[in-house]
Amino acid sequence: MSSVSTVVFADLSGSTSLYESMGNERAAKTVMRLTQWIAEVMQAHQGRVVKMLGDGVLGIFASAHHAVAAAGELQRSHQIHLQRWPEVLRLEMHVGVASGEVLEVDGDAYGDAVNVASRLCERAGPGEIWTNDVTAVDAGVVPHVRFRKLGVFDIRGKAEAQLIYQAEWRDHESPEQQTMQAGLHSNVAPLDSLPGSIELTWKGDRLMLSSEDMPLHIGRSSAVQVSISDPRVSRMHARIDWSDGAFMLTDVSSFGTWVQFENSETAVPLRRSSCMLHGFGRLALGMPFDARAPTLDFRVTGGSMHLG
Repeated sequence: MSSVSTVVFADLSGSTSLYESMGNERAAKTVMRLTQWIAEVMQAHQGRVVKMLGDGVLGIFASAHHAVAAAGELQRSHQIHLQRWPEVLRLEMHVGVASGEVLEVDGDAYGDAVNVASRLCERAGPGEIWTNDVTAVDAGVVPHVRFRKLGVFDIRGKAEAQLIYQAEWRDHESPEQQTMQAGLHSNVAPLDSLPGSIELTWKGDRLMLSSEDMPLHIGRSSAVQVSISDPRVSRMHARIDWSDGAFMLTDVSSFGTWVQFENSETAVPLRRSSCMLHGFGRLALGMPFDARAPTLDFRVTGGSMHLG
């Protein structure tokens, strides 16, 4: 029977190193305890656990509000786990949430919302919750969660690009970044007391933006602000946000992003992870610098965390 529901897909990353460090039996028990805890949190928020998928859990909610509240509690509580547990146990969590048609057959779930939630979970960075626009609108005001528009993304299996939001659960985010209602028309950008600017140059092109212009998207798609036509670059490759007085670069690509700061001999590799941009440096997209990857230069000025 088909119905409109909200699907939450929560997945843990980093289990490969866990199995290498702890051995198969102990690692499997650790992952099982974590996924069981994820399932219990979903059930406590009126969700129904459909299935456990290795390192992940798929749940269905009748209410987008309850689904987002569950996702927020999962990330918030898991952050406490990461702070308390030894490094070997620190598996990052990624969450995707999507509302739409769901078909339930013999205890399993299929349909558009299931597929989209899975894709968003794949795209979300560590500690992030990505949602489709229907979820962001239908969820209403969720305590301790604010929605921020990330932009339009191509989602595998969808004919048209989708408007995607991030459900931000971190309490230290700027209070001006409020939950948006009435269709979520506005881009939400944190406003810090000390503004910043970032200059990007690539292939003879130059773009200068302020902190108020964030988020900035980099990719192969012609719809993004920094469009780089190269097959090694994902259609939506990376995102730059303004957070707590600093520009944060997040890789959302298939093959990774590398950051090399001025006067540094080593590059910082990003795979669905983030780092703060400061001073001068270069970005390599899809391949390391020594593989003749497509590159951009960046220059950051201003901001409360400016180091240049």
